[in-house]
Amino acid sequence: MSTASQRYPIPAKRFRSEIEVGRSRFICTVQEVTSQVEAQVFVAELKAKFPDANHNCWAYLIGPPGSSDQIGLSDDGEPHGVAGRPMLTALQHSGLGDTAVAVTRYFGGIKLGKGGMVKAYTLAVQTALQQLPRAKRITWMELTATFDYSLVTLFERRLPEFEAETLSTNYAEKVSIRLRLPEEELELFERMFADFTAGQGMVVRR
Repeated sequence: MSTASQRYPIPAKRFRSEIEVGRSRFICTVQEVTSQVEAQVFVAELKAKFPDANHNCWAYLIGPPGSSDQIGLSDDGEPHGVAGRPMLTALQHSGLGDTAVAVTRYFGGIKLGKGGMVKAYTLAVQTALQQLPRAKRITWMELTATFDYSLVTLFERRLPEFEAETLSTNYAEKVSIRLRLPEEELELFERMFADFTAGQGMVVRR
């Protein structure tokens, strides 16, 4: 199974939560992103929404959970290493992929120190991710299976084994069924189909 075909949790929608540490407000916003451009747009939107904040720190991870191929982070004026890096670390340990987080800080007058800020930014992200509604990233593949009419009923009974969904059916000299199924099921499905039709059917990937 390739990395690209793995299923993994992603944010179901934009989500926001808030904590208070040392009278400072830490507002964490989480959103699914699938590219660096989307992540940059997300950050720009947050900065526009909270223009009067002392800091809008952020981090993102594109790809499967824990990956480090496409990441980004910013302390946005906080001391180096106290915001973006711990935020990214919390994100990489969350089990989520394709996710951006931004923490907006309104200073409350009490200095937290570097250690205190690391804990506060980490907690802000962890709190939001614990409450975040989640969805699943699934890479879908479409294909057309063509075979004899006599096998239709038995074939349709096999589809749930591969989480395959029928999109359309065409009746001609043979029956052609257009399907979609998770990418990681594709090879197993094609093997089953070859055995099922004794090599007389045809599968065309779309």
